[in-house]
Amino acid sequence: MALPACAARALGPPLQPEREAPARTTCPRRHSRVEAELAASRPGSVAASVRAGPPRGVSRGFNSQPLLDEPLKASSSLAAAARAPLFALLARGRRRRMHDLRRRWDLGSLCRALLTRGLAALGHSLKHVLGAIFSKIFGPLASVGNMDEKSNKLLLALVMLFLFAVIVLQYVCPGTECQLLRLQAFSSPMPDPYRSEDESSARFVPRYNFSRGDLLRKVDFDIKGDDLIVFLHIQKTGGTTFGRHLVRNIQLEQPCECRVGQKKCTCHRPGKRETWLFSRFSTGWSCGLHADWTELTSCVPAVVDGKRDARLRPSRNFHYITILRDPVSRYLSEWRHVQRGATWKASLHVCDGRPPTSEELPSCYTGDDWSGCPLKEFMDCPYNLANNRQVRMLSDLTLVGCYNLSVMPEKQRNKVLLESAKSNLKHMAFFGLTEFQRKTQYLFEKTFNMNFISPFTQYNTTRASSVEINEEIQKHIEGLNFLDMELYSYAKDLFLQRYQFMRQKEHQEARRKRQEQRKFLKGRFLQTHFQSQSQGQSQNLSQNPSQAPNLNANQNVTQNLIPNLTQSLGQNPSPKENRESQKQNPGQEQSDSNTSNGTHDYIGSVEKWR
Repeated sequence: MALPACAARALGPPLQPEREAPARTTCPRRHSRVEAELAASRPGSVAASVRAGPPRGVSRGFNSQPLLDEPLKASSSLAAAARAPLFALLARGRRRRMHDLRRRWDLGSLCRALLTRGLAALGHSLKHVLGAIFSKIFGPLASVGNMDEKSNKLLLALVMLFLFAVIVLQYVCPGTECQLLRLQAFSSPMPDPYRSEDESSARFVPRYNFSRGDLLRKVDFDIKGDDLIVFLHIQKTGGTTFGRHLVRNIQLEQPCECRVGQKKCTCHRPGKRETWLFSRFSTGWSCGLHADWTELTSCVPAVVDGKRDARLRPSRNFHYITILRDPVSRYLSEWRHVQRGATWKASLHVCDGRPPTSEELPSCYTGDDWSGCPLKEFMDCPYNLANNRQVRMLSDLTLVGCYNLSVMPEKQRNKVLLESAKSNLKHMAFFGLTEFQRKTQYLFEKTFNMNFISPFTQYNTTRASSVEINEEIQKHIEGLNFLDMELYSYAKDLFLQRYQFMRQKEHQEARRKRQEQRKFLKGRFLQTHFQSQSQGQSQNLSQNPSQAPNLNANQNVTQNLIPNLTQSLGQNPSPKENRESQKQNPGQEQSDSNTSNGTHDYIGSVEKWR
C-alpha cells in the first residue's frame, strides 16, 4: 500500500532498493504485498516505525487516522517471510525476465480491456443509431410505446445475424454466377443466353445478300450411318477447346471413350467399330499436322476407306467444319506461341500430290526454332505462313499452282484464293467464330441435331489480349492479313445472319405450335358446347312438341358442323406432310387456305353470337 503525500514528506526521501534487487515500477498485487511485508519486518524501516505508532511525546489526535491499514495477519507474515528468501535467491537475469513478463501481462490486460470497452461502446452507439432509424421509419407506431431493453437487444441480434449471413455468402459464393445471388430471377425473366458475347446489340445491319439455302444449314447427319464429320483445325483459333467439346461434351448414345493421360479418344458409332469424327482428338493428325482444305479433301477419303476395295466403299458424305478468329488476335496469339518455341515442322503442306520445295516455301529462321523472336522480326519475314493463314488453309491451293508464286500475278492469286476460301466456307456444313462461343454452340446443335452437355464458355482474356500494341502496329498487322480481314468480315456477316435466321425460325415454330394448340382447344370446346346444346334441345322437344321442325333443323346443322370442326381442327398434319402434299397437289393450296379462312370466320361468328 502507498503512503499518503504528507507522510512521505514527513518521513524523508524514499528508501533505495537493495543492491541485488532491481527497482520495480509496476508489480502485481501479490508481489506488492510481499515487499510490504518484508519492509515492515525490517527493523528501523519507515513502515515499521509507522506501524509501531507515533514517536514518543506525540499523542494521537481525535481525528487522526492511521497512516497504513491494519497489520496483516501473522500467518501471512510468516508465509511472506518464508517465500522472501526464495525470491532473493533467484539470479538477476531471472528476476529481470519475470519483471518483463509482468509488464507484458499488464499491457495485454490493458489492450483486452480497451478492446472490450470499445466493442461495448460501438454496440451501444449502434443500438442508438438503429433505434433512431426505426423511430423515423415507424413513427406512427411510436405512440404505442418506446422500445424497451429486450427489443433493442433483439434488434441488435437480428442485425448482427444478417451481417454474418452476408459475410458467409460472400465466402461461399463470391462470384455473380451463384444462383443464390441472382435476384433478378425474381423480378425479371431470364436473359437471352445467346445474346452477343461482346455486349453489343444482337441485331446488326447485314452487308451481304445470302439466299435461304445459304442461311438454312440443316445436315441430316446419322451417326449410325456412314457419314463423317471432318474438323479443319486452324492454328490459334480456339480449335483445341472446340475439339475437346466434340469428344467430351456431346450427348451421345455411345459417348467417346477418353482415358486419362491420352489425348486421343475412341469415338465409335453405336454398334460399330468405326469412327464418326475425323479430328485431332479422335483420329490424331492422320493427314499431317494442321492439315488444310487442300490436304484434307484428298487425304480423308483415302485414310478412312483406304483398306477397302473400291467397289465395297460406302457412299458416305464428308461434313467439314472449322472455327475462325479475328485476324489480329489470331496473329498475335501465333506470334506468342512461336516465341515460346512452337514451329509446326511436322506440317506436310502437301498440294497436288507433293510437298513444297525449300525454294517455294523458305524458312524464316535458321536454328531449331524461332523462340524469343520480337514482334517486328516476326512481321518482317515475307515467307511467314502466319500472314493470311485462314484464307490459305480454307482455299483450294491447286487453283493457284500450290506454293509456286510464279504461276500467276500476285494480285490475281490473292483474288482467286479469297473467292475460293469464301466459297468453301459458305458450303461447309458448319463454321463457328471464337468471339461468339454460345452462338457457335447453338448453330452446331441446330445444324447436326446434337446437343452439348454443358454450355460453352467465353474467354475474353487470352494471351493475345495481354499484348499491348499501338495503332500503327495494329494497322501493319491488318495490312499483312488483308485477305483474312476480308474473309472474317464475310464469315461474321454470314454467321450472324444464320443465327438470326435460325432463331426466327425457332420462334415461328413455337408460335405455330401454340396456335395449333389453341385451335384444338377451341374445337374441343365447341364440340362439347354443341353436344350439351343438342341435349338441352332434345329435352325441350319432349316438353314442347310444337317447336320440333326448327329444333330438328338446328340439330342437323350442329351434327354436320361437328365432324367438319373435328376434322379441320383436331387433325393437324406435320410440316413434312404439308410440304409433301403441296409438292404433289400445288393447285389445292389456294382452296385449302380459303377453306381454313372460312372455318376461322365461322368460329369467330359463333363466338360473337355467344
